[in-house]
Amino acid sequence: MSHVDVDYQRLDASYGDDAPGEEDLLMHVPEGAKSQWDHIENLDLFFQRVYNLHQKNGFTCMLLGEIFELVQLLFVVGFTVFLANCVDYDILFANKFVNHTDSSKVTLPDAFLPVDVCSARITNNAFVIFVLIISGVFWLHRLVKFIYNVCCYWEIRSFYINALKMTMSELPYATWQEVQARIVEIQKEHQICIHKKELTELDIYHRILRFKNYMVAMVNKSLLPVRFQLPVLGDVVFYTRGLKYNFELIFFWGPGSLFENEWSLKPEYKRGGNRLELADRLASRILWIGVANLLLCPVILVWQILYAFFSYTEVIKREPGSLGARRWSLYGRCYLRHFNELDHELMSRLSKGYKPASKYMNCFLSPLLTVVAKNVAFFAGSVLAVLIALTIYDEDVLAVEHVLSSITLLGVCITVCRSFIPDLNMVFCPEQLLRVILAHIHYMPDHWQGHAHKYKTRDQFSQLFQYKAVFILEELLSPLVTPIILIFCLRRKSLEIVDFFRNFTVEVIGVGDTCSFAQMDVRQHGHPAWMSEGKTEASIYQQAEDGKTELSLMHFAITNPQWQPPQETTHFISQLKERVQREATGTSDIIHPLSYSESEPRSLIANLLAGPLGSVHFGCDTSLTHPAATGVRDGASALQSLSPVSSSIQMKASAGHGLRTFGQTSTVSRMMASSGADARTVSSGSSAWEGQLTSMVLSEYASTEMSIHALYIHELHKQQSRSELSRHTWHRQDSDESSDSIPEEVRSEPHRKNLPRSQTFPIMPSPSAIPPSASASGNTSASQQEASPHSNTQLLRAGTGAAGNVGGSVGAALGGWSEGADLRHHEALPEESSEDDMPPHIHKVT
Repeated sequence: MSHVDVDYQRLDASYGDDAPGEEDLLMHVPEGAKSQWDHIENLDLFFQRVYNLHQKNGFTCMLLGEIFELVQLLFVVGFTVFLANCVDYDILFANKFVNHTDSSKVTLPDAFLPVDVCSARITNNAFVIFVLIISGVFWLHRLVKFIYNVCCYWEIRSFYINALKMTMSELPYATWQEVQARIVEIQKEHQICIHKKELTELDIYHRILRFKNYMVAMVNKSLLPVRFQLPVLGDVVFYTRGLKYNFELIFFWGPGSLFENEWSLKPEYKRGGNRLELADRLASRILWIGVANLLLCPVILVWQILYAFFSYTEVIKREPGSLGARRWSLYGRCYLRHFNELDHELMSRLSKGYKPASKYMNCFLSPLLTVVAKNVAFFAGSVLAVLIALTIYDEDVLAVEHVLSSITLLGVCITVCRSFIPDLNMVFCPEQLLRVILAHIHYMPDHWQGHAHKYKTRDQFSQLFQYKAVFILEELLSPLVTPIILIFCLRRKSLEIVDFFRNFTVEVIGVGDTCSFAQMDVRQHGHPAWMSEGKTEASIYQQAEDGKTELSLMHFAITNPQWQPPQETTHFISQLKERVQREATGTSDIIHPLSYSESEPRSLIANLLAGPLGSVHFGCDTSLTHPAATGVRDGASALQSLSPVSSSIQMKASAGHGLRTFGQTSTVSRMMASSGADARTVSSGSSAWEGQLTSMVLSEYASTEMSIHALYIHELHKQQSRSELSRHTWHRQDSDESSDSIPEEVRSEPHRKNLPRSQTFPIMPSPSAIPPSASASGNTSASQQEASPHSNTQLLRAGTGAAGNVGGSVGAALGGWSEGADLRHHEALPEESSEDDMPPHIHKVT
């Protein structure tokens, strides 16, 4: 037998990226196969930079943006100091005369003070010197960080060119899915991750979104103190960029944070025996960071004011109504974000819901304000018309004092008044608009449905979709409010935070410590009221609210069609898709979930389902014409095959010809149903524009499918909540007996009966006190729906009025909207003094 010489090397890792038990892992490294991409030590930062370079459209755009940020900081500080100390405003305002030898005309340089006078005023002002020192230190820090980032991103640029075979000119036209697919492929060749032979899409998402998944989970469980009850304002959400920065500084990457590096939680936080000591240490650290924010408050406040002034003054003058425009709030983006959803995916989803959200908010204009605004606009417009006519007749009118200012202010007043005057052609359809919004944002509390016409629902939705003026005001107040929240609110939650990170951190081989919610495991974190009944073992404390686990799982599976989920997850996804398809193909009188869309009747879903929506009359009346079964069947067949295309040539033909004949859904469905190629081969051999157009079509298909699944899951949730409520012991429609006749054990422990385990009934016993059969209770309704094809038909036919009363009748909401939110998050955790000798509470996920 011949002897084969094989070289084996021990790969030394200076970082803690090695999984426990694999520190001595030996890997075969063939000669000549080594490259600079083998065994990247910090994969978190590496994948984040790969993603950032893709989102910033290449190295040149990223470099130019970083340079302008440095210049912008110097300009803001320097220009502000110059205006405050080097300008003689008496000359500028003509309060003081200047003697000229050659001309009597005052020029702009005449208002500038001499250099020696300007420098003396700066040096004699201690506050200005303090601001300049702080700004200089901050700018030098940014400069060093810029140089470091340039070196790092140059390496990422080389990775794109040499490893991924993508030039910087192609990068703006390539989708992230294509980049990600190539990363998965080169793992087999370069062994980027040393502990896994093959990378999955979920591994890459975990690396990029490790900390963001924790933030989404803490907002979902209402752990972060961002909701407050104020005496006059009532329920208020305050979540700014400064507050978010401090949260991340405390939890993830600051000195003394809970993580020892980017991918590993400190070992002491994985044990429960010293939880009280860790909570005290965390509370002390939060206190010091809050005091630091308080000391730096004047500097940060001045910077916020100056930055807002230089950023928005010109925009307000040019478009005064821009302050009345709305934007998705920072809290809204975190509340509406799926687990494992990248920034561009979230923004694409929220952008599609922007128009119906704006229309919904515009439905609630006050009639009283409308009357006042019309009359104020009339008077202001009359005065403005006279001033404009005078300036047209003789432009010297502009030289009169305050005439130009009056014209500007009157124009702003008229613009503001018009924002309170509704469109004459607007139709009041809040329920339908809220349904269209739900198709895109995928999350909303139960008690909104059926109560979309109420101001309370509108006020709560405005916390997610706020005025731009409110956003600017909150950012200006952030330096003052952030220290108060940290010192008086966040410190009190230190023990809950320690318990959260211990209980919801799992160790994934080859990835590190991640948030267990980000695993999207229905068995561990599913909610029985969101299609997980009988499939989940989670207690109330472990359940994700608002169906976050189920919806995130569907979104990730649809966005990444090549991902191979675990067997239990695959069963859940396939079961849901089969139910949706059975609804679409097995009934002839189904009402399509998006048939209420009055805001986008010409969108892709309307063209794709041309058969069903062709006979729909959009309006406020929900009694829509039932479409033909053939149209629904064609549309469902097209929606079934979203991910791949048969070949690049075939897809180019569909992108060109298919866009003109999208109404022929049978042709599109047959073409896409026969496809089996990888999505990353879509743009090979095609021009940048054709590849981008193809990617847009596939992305729109995936977005449409997710919208249908989201609406369907919400419909099932409403039906299940309504059926479970009808089975409650105290829900006795045919009885006039007093509640005193209800047995004592039912009144004292309602959660032990067949009731939904949700935040509607927040006070729950510890998991050990719940009978094993409790999680399986209430399965009769679900099994009956599976057995009967006609029962599922009623799910999409049901109106929203009856289901909306479910959440409102009990006075509680989902996803942190209840005033008693603290009662439902954390069960009473027993003291674990004996766990110091036990191994860390970690789940290993392969």
